[in-house]
Amino acid sequence: MDILRGIRVVNLALNLPGPLAANRLAHMGAEVIKVEPPAGDPMELYSAAWYREMAAGQELVRLDMKTPEGQARCGELFAGADLLITSNRPSVLARLHIDWETLHPRFPTLCQVAIFGYPEPRGDVAGHDLTYQAALGLLYPPNLPRTLLADMAGAERAVSTALGLLFARERFGRSGFAKVVLSDAALEAAAPLRYGLTRPGGLFGGGSPEYNIYPAKDGFVAVAALEPRFRERLFAYLGGVSTAGELSTIFASRNADEWERLGEEVDIPIVKVLAAEGTYVADRRRWRR
Repeated sequence: MDILRGIRVVNLALNLPGPLAANRLAHMGAEVIKVEPPAGDPMELYSAAWYREMAAGQELVRLDMKTPEGQARCGELFAGADLLITSNRPSVLARLHIDWETLHPRFPTLCQVAIFGYPEPRGDVAGHDLTYQAALGLLYPPNLPRTLLADMAGAERAVSTALGLLFARERFGRSGFAKVVLSDAALEAAAPLRYGLTRPGGLFGGGSPEYNIYPAKDGFVAVAALEPRFRERLFAYLGGVSTAGELSTIFASRNADEWERLGEEVDIPIVKVLAAEGTYVADRRRWRR
């Protein structure tokens, strides 16, 4: 997909979600320049494989933004760019002279997506994915979350925001600035919980027999027969059962793989629940151990 062919992106954001957003834009055909400090992106230490995947096909530039030389070099990059992605807090953007008020008069065609943790007036409050989730009741202490929900959702917001800014520039001839707030992304992702759908006993929280997780003979299966046609097909195939207790007894009689194959054969959403350990292999849709 090359819908962004000819668009140049400068990404100053480290870790997540900025590099993931830049990766998405690169897959759409944009030319991406990844700017890192002399010590590199900490993401390379956290997960070298994921870092390489997100940075693939991008030009890497390392410079010290705290020096006049580094800021001058950044200015050269901005002069030929269409979009800038940042993830510094507002006070840091101002200190490094990469805030919108400073950049826009110098680079009037440059759009900017600024990723922040919290909205103003809390823009400079420190936060991370874990704290955003914790504040919204998305954790089950002492367990840590299985995914970086706010960061992943924030990356998608950054992409859609970037596309909106670029479209508006093409349509109206004006570059623009927009914020992506990670705590807001987490708040939106928490809506199913806030409205009761995923709370214990809610429709998606164990209160619906046809939408649940059941023990199989050798593991667990996830059953998502939510629509009437799936639900009726499931209950009919299993002999007219309809309660969670009855379903639990039946699902425990076969292996999880058998149930998954059966789900595909009779067109019911049933899959084996895979353990968290392992490496996901996308082309095989399985975890490699």
